[in-house]
Amino acid sequence: MTHRIAWRATVLVLAVHAGAVIGVVLLGISWSGLVLAASLYALRMFAVAAGFHRYFAHRSFKTSRAFQFALAAVATTSAQLGPLWWASHHRLHHRHTEREQDPHSRTQGLWWAHTGWLIVDTHHDTRWDQIPDLAKYPELRWLDRHYLVPVLALCGALLASGGLHAVVWGFCVSTVLLWHAVFSLNSFGHWIGSRRYRTGDESRNNALLALATFGEGWHNNHHYYPGSARSGFYWWEIDLSYYALRGLAALGLVWDLRVVPDEVRARHENAAAVSWSS
Repeated sequence: MTHRIAWRATVLVLAVHAGAVIGVVLLGISWSGLVLAASLYALRMFAVAAGFHRYFAHRSFKTSRAFQFALAAVATTSAQLGPLWWASHHRLHHRHTEREQDPHSRTQGLWWAHTGWLIVDTHHDTRWDQIPDLAKYPELRWLDRHYLVPVLALCGALLASGGLHAVVWGFCVSTVLLWHAVFSLNSFGHWIGSRRYRTGDESRNNALLALATFGEGWHNNHHYYPGSARSGFYWWEIDLSYYALRGLAALGLVWDLRVVPDEVRARHENAAAVSWSS
């Protein structure tokens, strides 16, 4: 298949990377910048992991329409297009993992899975056939069309409150780190790590990636039982997104958190040798 470069996406990716590198070189490193970057990384990583992924793509818990939109809006500030686009392509990934129809199959190369698929126009459009349950919400369709509005709103708020320093650290640095952590799930998450379950694909559990992505790095677990709100199946598998969801559940903001049943979790466990490979 021939792919054409999506110039708007490519320019955005390059500009944010340049802003992070050049901005830090010119402004220097500061504790306030590091705290701001870490805070916005954490907030948006949770919104992507728990919102875009576990809620919109897999419907692994329930929430109100208002909090649904709040999750979508915060996640959209991560500059990964809109919630319906994100969910529709992730559902395609699960239906066709590592086959031709998989948007970011690692069988097409590490670079393609990590970033290449995002900067071509092949997968730019939202796949409405994959998300009939989400497409009925007009506010989500609006957000999906105008995905740059939350991004610009965040940048504007940072500029107004802290000037260029806040934009560099709060958006550019934070977003670059966020991007590559999330993108690594598509590349390294199907390459390096251990396999507990035979899932018919090369999904891997990777503890370091799980820490960076708030639990998403338990990727073999996730491919085994995608509908679980908890990707770390055992207490020693740290899953920050699930802990936060439990806190939100205690506040009544989310409910009906789905987890993998014990009998399903144990089925076929250790059927494949646990190994680290590349």
